[in-house]
Amino acid sequence: MARPGQDARRSPETAARAGSSGPAPAPRAPVSGFDQKLAVRLTQLALVGHVLRSRRLYAGLATAGIVLAALRGVGQENTASTMARLAAWNKREVQRLERKAKQLEYRAGH
Repeated sequence: MARPGQDARRSPETAARAGSSGPAPAPRAPVSGFDQKLAVRLTQLALVGHVLRSRRLYAGLATAGIVLAALRGVGQENTASTMARLAAWNKREVQRLERKAKQLEYRAGH
C-alpha cells in the first residue's frame, strides 16, 4: 500500500532515491567467498569466546551436573529396590513351587 504523498506506481526504494538530494551511493564491490567465510568464522569465534566468558554458562553447567548426579542416584536407588522386590518375589515363588512339588510327591505316594 502506498503512503499518502507517495506515488503508488513506484517502489519505496525508487521513491527514496528520487527524493534524495545527495549523490547516489557507489555500488558495493562484491564480497569474495573467502572474505565472507572469514567474517562468518570470526563472528562464530567471537560468539564462542563470549559464551565461554559467561558466568551464566558455568552456573547452568553446575546446575545441570547437580541435576544429573541426583537423577543418577535416584535411578540407582530405583534399580536397587526393583531388584530387591524381584529377588523377594522369586524367593516366594521358589518356595511356593517347592511346596507344590512336595504335595504332589505326597499325593503320589499315597
